[in-house]
Amino acid sequence: MEFDFRWLLWVLPIAFALGWLASKLDTRQWKREQRDAPKAYFKGLNLLLNEQQDKAIDAFIEAVQNDPDTTELHFALGNLFRRRGEYERAVRVHQHLLQRGDLPRAERERAQSALAQDFFKAGLFDRAEAAYLALRGTPYENEAQLALLSLFERSRDWRRAVEVARELERSGTASFSARIAHYLCELALAAQAQQDLLEAGRLLDEARQQSPQSARAHVLRGQMLARAGQHEAAMAAYAELLTLNPEAFNLVARDYADAALAQGQPDTRSRALAALSAQYQRAPGMHLLAAIAKLDPDGPAQRQRLQEHLREQGNLSAARGLLQQSHSQLSEDEAQLVNTALERAARPLQRYRCAACGFEAQHYFWQCPGCLNWDTYPPRHVEEL
Repeated sequence: MEFDFRWLLWVLPIAFALGWLASKLDTRQWKREQRDAPKAYFKGLNLLLNEQQDKAIDAFIEAVQNDPDTTELHFALGNLFRRRGEYERAVRVHQHLLQRGDLPRAERERAQSALAQDFFKAGLFDRAEAAYLALRGTPYENEAQLALLSLFERSRDWRRAVEVARELERSGTASFSARIAHYLCELALAAQAQQDLLEAGRLLDEARQQSPQSARAHVLRGQMLARAGQHEAAMAAYAELLTLNPEAFNLVARDYADAALAQGQPDTRSRALAALSAQYQRAPGMHLLAAIAKLDPDGPAQRQRLQEHLREQGNLSAARGLLQQSHSQLSEDEAQLVNTALERAARPLQRYRCAACGFEAQHYFWQCPGCLNWDTYPPRHVEEL
C-alpha cells in the first residue's frame, strides 16, 4: 500500500496551527502570572504603608505562592513577621531561602543575616551567636560583630565582649575604649565578689589605662581602697577623678569627704574642704554641698551656704535642707509637716534621668536599664539639670 503524500498537505498546517495556539496560551498564562505577582506585591506594599500589617502579610503570602522563586518577596515577608514578633514564622521563611540550592551567594548571605536577626529578637542567643559567627568574611561581618557585642552584653559575657570590641576597634569601625573600660570594671566587680582583690585591682588599672577619663574605674578603685582601710589612697583616686572628669566627681564627693575624715588629720580635712569648695564654686551642686557639710558641720556656716545655694539654684532639696537647719519660727509639729511635704515634692526630682531614653532611677546606673546604652546618665539629679 503506497503512502498518500496528500495527507501532509492537511497534517502540517494543522500541527503548525496547534503549536501556534499552544504557544499563545502559554505566553498569555506567563504574562498573567507576571502581571498578578507584581500586583499582589504592590498591594501588600500599599497595605504596609497604610499600617495594615495583617492584610499586608496575606498579600505577600499570596505573592509568594504565585511566584515561590522570588527571593525579595520572601525577605519582605520574613521582615514583616519579625516586626510583628512572629519570630518562628520569620525563621521558617529565611531557613527556606537558605535551603534553596539555586540561591546566589549574595542572597544566601543576606538570608543568613536575616536569620541571625530572627534568633536574636526571639531571645535564642546561642543560635543567634552561631548564625552571626557564620557571617565572618561576608559584607555583613561588621554588622554581625556589633550584634555579637550587644548579645554578649545581654548575656554578661564580659570577656568575649572585650574581645569583640577590640576586634571592632582594629577594623576601624569606631572607638570602643569607654565600653571596654566598662567591661573590665564588670570583670573587676566579679573578681571582688570572689575576694580576688589583686585581680580586681589589676582589671581596674587596665580599665583606667584603656579610657583615662572613664569615671567608673576611678570610682570603683577609690571605693575598693576605702573598704580596705586605705583612705589616703582612696582620696588620691577620687582626686584623680576630679582632675580628669570633674562632673563625675559629684558621684563620689561624699565618699571623698568620708575618706578625709577617716584619716583623722586636720590638715587632710582642710585640704579636702578646700578642694570641695573650689569645685563647688566651679559647678554648684547638692552632692558637693552635702560633702562640704560633712567636713564643716558648723550650723550657721551650713545655713549660709544653703541660703546662697537656694538663692542661686532655687531647688527643693536646698529648701528642705535650710528648713532642717532653721525652723525657729515654726513649732516642732509644723516644721515636721513642712519638711514631709517638701520631701515628698522633692523625691521625684532626686532621681537620675537617662539622656538617651528618659528612663529615671533612684540610683545611678553606668548602663541604662531602659535603652542599654552606656554613660547616658548625667551625674546630677533631675532638679539640677
